[in-house]
Amino acid sequence: NPLDHEIAGEKAASLGRAGERVQSCLAALRASAPDDGDRTALVKSAAEAVYAYFIQRELCGLRRHQDVIRDYAIPGEVLARLGAS
Repeated sequence: NPLDHEIAGEKAASLGRAGERVQSCLAALRASAPDDGDRTALVKSAAEAVYAYFIQRELCGLRRHQDVIRDYAIPGEVLARLGAS
């Protein structure tokens, strides 16, 4: 069905954009010093990006996030803002 194909393409594109945002936010966070005054905002931004990425993955049927957490090296301080322990 052409519509299903189009929807799958849009899901994949959206997932890719969300992943790029995660990479960008995590890079900015890693570049900051632990005592940087903007660090709290960077952690918040990274947590929002990761949360959006996880939601997009779930919409695509991908429910397990452990591999993503490892591959992106998502820090504990970001995961803690998502409620993870």
